[in-house]
Amino acid sequence: MLARAVLTVLGAAGLHLVIRPRVLTWGATADEVSRALPGDDLLPRPDLVATRAISIDAPVEAVWPWLAQMGQARGGLYSYDWLENLVGCRMASATRVVEEWQHPEVGDDFRLHPDVALRLAVIDPPRAMVVRGAVSATGEATRDTSSMPYDFTWSFTLHPRSPDGSRLVVRERYRYLSRWARPLVETVSVASFVMTERMLRGIRNRAEVNGRPV
Repeated sequence: MLARAVLTVLGAAGLHLVIRPRVLTWGATADEVSRALPGDDLLPRPDLVATRAISIDAPVEAVWPWLAQMGQARGGLYSYDWLENLVGCRMASATRVVEEWQHPEVGDDFRLHPDVALRLAVIDPPRAMVVRGAVSATGEATRDTSSMPYDFTWSFTLHPRSPDGSRLVVRERYRYLSRWARPLVETVSVASFVMTERMLRGIRNRAEVNGRPV
């Protein structure tokens, strides 16, 4: 039994080492992973970085409106609404671009939940949007990092790849603020991969169909 337990632990550790790079870099090229992006300077010495990306057959001007309206009680996150709503997020991902949500500003709330708001730290349309915040062990987000296990930035950057195509690169940068932040962030990064992969596909599908305000 002891041998089986040891083999199980070793197997799980090996699997983690194999899948971890894919989880942290899904869809991104080596250049995108190493490239400096807007918002990197807000956390200059991160303990963990995840960079994920997707190609979109639509120009950056058609993709940006979907980014501009992101957030709870706005356009949603274009991910698994039903999972987010299991924890009370009241998320409803939009299927159209709404003009009244098209003017985010630095300092605005970026809501993940009716009672949880991060902060918009960078807005550079139609190129970049960066969110800043910290999250507690219970999942509560706050702008005050004094009692939080980690701080992080969440950036969305658009790059043209052709007159009618673009790349959307999403980056998370985490800085540990407590001794027990590492295992928490490792768990968060896996959950984030699942939700981000769905979000990237959701934005791509919406932008390729129609990216213009109505």
